[in-house]
Amino acid sequence: KPQEKTKDSGKVTITKTFDFAGEEIKVTKEVDSNSKEAKSFLKQQEKLQSAAPASLPTVSGVKRPSGMSSLLGKIGAKKQKMSTLEKSKLDWESFKEEEGIVEELAIHNRGKDGYIERKAFLERVDHRQFEIERDIRLSRMKP
Repeated sequence: KPQEKTKDSGKVTITKTFDFAGEEIKVTKEVDSNSKEAKSFLKQQEKLQSAAPASLPTVSGVKRPSGMSSLLGKIGAKKQKMSTLEKSKLDWESFKEEEGIVEELAIHNRGKDGYIERKAFLERVDHRQFEIERDIRLSRMKP
């Protein structure tokens, strides 16, 4: 189940639980509080918190959920599954942080015009080309 913590530095820590090969994997990620992911996560948390008090049974004659179906609903809640590629990426990221080689790898890849840098460059060029073509199409449509 996702959890969040807000810090003074404007960061939000998001913890998600995944199911990978029958094991429970917890992934913790720290993102800016202004990012799209943080905002959607906070909205989701608000929905969960507002829905929880409304579902509690009251004494005023509102039908209570049966005990067995309530328990089965909690037990049978599906966890989000994690693919092998996502798990490998997570393991590699944690290894880089543990060993302290993040900056070293970034410098090494940048110096050699590595594959990732070239792909990022080509993506930026493609995006700019798309924007230019879109502007041309929109300017032709207005008259």
